[in-house]
Amino acid sequence: MFRYVHTNLIAKDSQRLIEFYKEVFQCKSIGETRDLQGEWLDKLTGIPGAHIVGEHLRLPGYGEDHPTLEIFSYDTMPESYRTIHTCGLAHLAFEVDSVRETLGLLLEKGGRQIGELVETVYADGRKAVFVYATDCEGNMIELQSWS
Repeated sequence: MFRYVHTNLIAKDSQRLIEFYKEVFQCKSIGETRDLQGEWLDKLTGIPGAHIVGEHLRLPGYGEDHPTLEIFSYDTMPESYRTIHTCGLAHLAFEVDSVRETLGLLLEKGGRQIGELVETVYADGRKAVFVYATDCEGNMIELQSWS
């Protein structure tokens, strides 16, 4: 069997980021909180004395089982900075009813906008609204709506 299970975000403050995704994107707690440490985790991560805390959140639009957004914090973490065109995972995308309204809530909760909000019409006549933004910790997000 193959099944997509989760996407992991490492946060400076996992509780703050968890609340951000619950409030802005309607992610739901599924009761899977984590407080992990031990030899097995040290071996898995390659980090001596690793300690992880966080939670799995059900993504909007899906049933009770999966997929989830896994938000964790380590006791110690290096600083890093990414841009929208950095190799690797670039952004999480959420389809929303109103890009403008969701962007407003995202900004209110500590996120920031990247570039401009744009509207475009595809060759098949579908209209789309897009904007890139970040969550309250700088992770890239795309907001989109279609009509």
